[in-house]
Amino acid sequence: MAEEKEINEQEQETTQEGQATEATETVAEEKKELTAEEKYAELNDRFLRLYAEFDNFRKRTNKEKIDLISNANAGVLVDMLPVMDDFERAILNNESADDIAVVKEGFHLIFNKLKNTLESKGLKPMQAKGTAFDSELHEAIANIPAPSKGEKGKVIEDVEKGYYLNDKVIRFAKVVVGQ
Repeated sequence: MAEEKEINEQEQETTQEGQATEATETVAEEKKELTAEEKYAELNDRFLRLYAEFDNFRKRTNKEKIDLISNANAGVLVDMLPVMDDFERAILNNESADDIAVVKEGFHLIFNKLKNTLESKGLKPMQAKGTAFDSELHEAIANIPAPSKGEKGKVIEDVEKGYYLNDKVIRFAKVVVGQ
């Protein structure tokens, strides 16, 4: 009987140890699950914050771009105001002017002032007359027989000037091409 008691006690100890080990493993698994859930929550939170930060950055840069575009013309317009003032003075003076030469000279002065202001901003007129027709620069509005063989495929007349802004075409020249 003493032997049976010892065996029962050993079995009970083994059972208790097994239960304790199972409980420890269950707690460890729960901790792993909690840490996995915590990691997921942390990563999800970081992702949401990063996404919100990127969205705010995108909105801010779009707003800055719109502001830049809307205010980009301000410098040109400020420089054009003196030309506008000159035109107003010329209109007032032309009402009482009798000498047509003075009126012409006034308009030439205003034109030169306008031209110089625009050139200072990077605007350059395109020289098309006499050059070979280039569809990248010119818009053909008519074809006429060339006065000479050397003018075939070349621009005969410049109907409307083309312009460059900082070496980029902003208006194509409307031309008559010889054939």
